[in-house]
Amino acid sequence: MEFPQDHRSMLCQQIATYIDSHPERKETAEKLLHFVLDTPDCFERSHAAGHITGSVWMLNPEGNKALLTLHRKLKLWVQPGGHADGDPDVLRVALREAREESGIDAIRALSPEIYDIDIHTIPARPATGEPEHLHYDVRYLVQAEHEQFAISDESDALAWVTAEDLQHLTPAADEAVLRLAALWP
Repeated sequence: MEFPQDHRSMLCQQIATYIDSHPERKETAEKLLHFVLDTPDCFERSHAAGHITGSVWMLNPEGNKALLTLHRKLKLWVQPGGHADGDPDVLRVALREAREESGIDAIRALSPEIYDIDIHTIPARPATGEPEHLHYDVRYLVQAEHEQFAISDESDALAWVTAEDLQHLTPAADEAVLRLAALWP
């Protein structure tokens, strides 16, 4: 599937805006920016060293809970999201993945701007031949119109959680999830 390359330029502009708004995250955001600029196939899962992923911090209708998934492979509570698989429109990727992983179709972006950026290591999976690699994760703030979800085969569980609930999740929430919660309006 072919996508217009202007989305790469749009992502670079979003990252630049993010850097201006979040100087404390400048180093991580600049690594992402250089990866996008220097890696023609950065949106492809086949780029073995790492690739772009899109995810969401999904709020319930009242805005007082966020949806987390107990990731089946990682065994951590994380925000919904996944691989770009060639699509350079990372907001579209994040919304698609959120819908697939939650079963909630009625999700809207609260802003087209990046909410958070994280670069994290995904461990090797020798059984499948997948090497250790990096996920350059671009995160957006979204809101669901209702709380009824359906667990996908990528998750062991889903849960709407408050900021206080995050401290008591077992297994623990991913460290970057705690940073997302700290940004929570």
